[in-house]
Amino acid sequence: MDGEIMVSSPEQSWTQRYSEFLQGQESRQARIVYQRDRARVIHSASFRRLQAKTQIFGLSESDFYRTRLTHSMEVAQIGSGLVEQLITVGTEGGKEADYLPWLPSMYLIEAICLAHDLGHPPYGHGGEVALNYMMRHFGGFEGNAQTLRILARLGEYTPENGLDLSCRTTLGVMKYPALYNEVIAHNADYQSQLLEPEVTDFRTLQMHRWNPPKSLYSEEKAIFDWVLSPFCESDRNHFTELTMCEGACHNRTRYKALDTTIMELADDIAYGIHDLEDAVAMKMVSRDLWQAEVMEDPVFKQYHLWGEEMTARLFSPSSRARKHAISKMVGLMVESIYIDQNPLFEHPLLRYQAKLAEGESAVLELLKRFVFKNVITIPEVKQMEYKGQLIVLDLFKSLRANPTTLLPRSTYAKYAQAESEQAQQRVICDYIAGMTNTYASRLYAKLFTPTQGSVFDVL
Repeated sequence: MDGEIMVSSPEQSWTQRYSEFLQGQESRQARIVYQRDRARVIHSASFRRLQAKTQIFGLSESDFYRTRLTHSMEVAQIGSGLVEQLITVGTEGGKEADYLPWLPSMYLIEAICLAHDLGHPPYGHGGEVALNYMMRHFGGFEGNAQTLRILARLGEYTPENGLDLSCRTTLGVMKYPALYNEVIAHNADYQSQLLEPEVTDFRTLQMHRWNPPKSLYSEEKAIFDWVLSPFCESDRNHFTELTMCEGACHNRTRYKALDTTIMELADDIAYGIHDLEDAVAMKMVSRDLWQAEVMEDPVFKQYHLWGEEMTARLFSPSSRARKHAISKMVGLMVESIYIDQNPLFEHPLLRYQAKLAEGESAVLELLKRFVFKNVITIPEVKQMEYKGQLIVLDLFKSLRANPTTLLPRSTYAKYAQAESEQAQQRVICDYIAGMTNTYASRLYAKLFTPTQGSVFDVL
């Protein structure tokens, strides 16, 4: 197989929806299917709720800063730009590259990018950790796993199959193709933690010990198997294998599908550059700090993608100048994309991998570290995340103890019909995970603040 690509039709089985698979129906043409996938995501309640879920800064900070919704839109725009660049590169010199028939269409990559954050709970990673703690004995919680759950089960487009997106769109959204229980089974430290008694005072809970593994829920195993069914057994085995993690951490999958690599590059560019813009606008990072930790860093000095003029524009009092700098940085990253091949895989959707050139990749990682260190993990941001965690934990504890009186009727109907305790807890988890920051804080105030709340409140 070395140097060869398995020959099969780019459309074979990938446009099929799970409902069509279950009913033995033929799938439709790719253009129609992927366009409708994108439409289903855009018109879903989960997508609209992203406008009230945080990206970095709290929603009360300002109307200007990015939310999960605007972030997802930026990822989609960058993703389509990356595909367009790959088409341009792949047709240079009058010869078409072998990977061109396998590139996602603009509809497809935008559907994947717009959907990639649908499963993020209120309060971002903090809410994710809180929900994982409360679900630790019931299949866990993880944002990417929740995204697949929305696509496959919770979305409103079909009664039983969620948004029911096509097989290829679903594959593209699956960043970590392994099941939750299989991942934690390899973590002895985590298994020991699961034997600890439940913390009664959540303020004493060591949140960092309950970071969820990057994975998918066992409840979605059937659709997971369906998405992987077009691949041969060897490809499936390699695609789902885990890397061994040393220390108190979870193992992870090491490989991703072609469309996922494009989406992740777009996500990283948006995180490392667009989120940087918010930090600069809020004056959370100074020009001196930028100079010391980016411009003077050995990695940047080695590749030197831009000069002092970029720094002057980035920290200019003019928002137009700052926007020009951000746009230029994004453009440099997008124009460096290329397709590599992993000979381990037979199928083109796994064999072809989108990557950035060495210099651009190294500088983007530097920018991501800069944002993480000086924005994401500073006490002012982590304090707000911690408050959100406590809200999620207290809401879950109360709903678990009083489902008949506190759950909305439609949610309680699902709870009452659940066939196991794990399924019941998943219903509560789905309800909280679907909340916006605003909804969660209002419900918390209604339940626990004596001077607030009314039977006429519309949350």
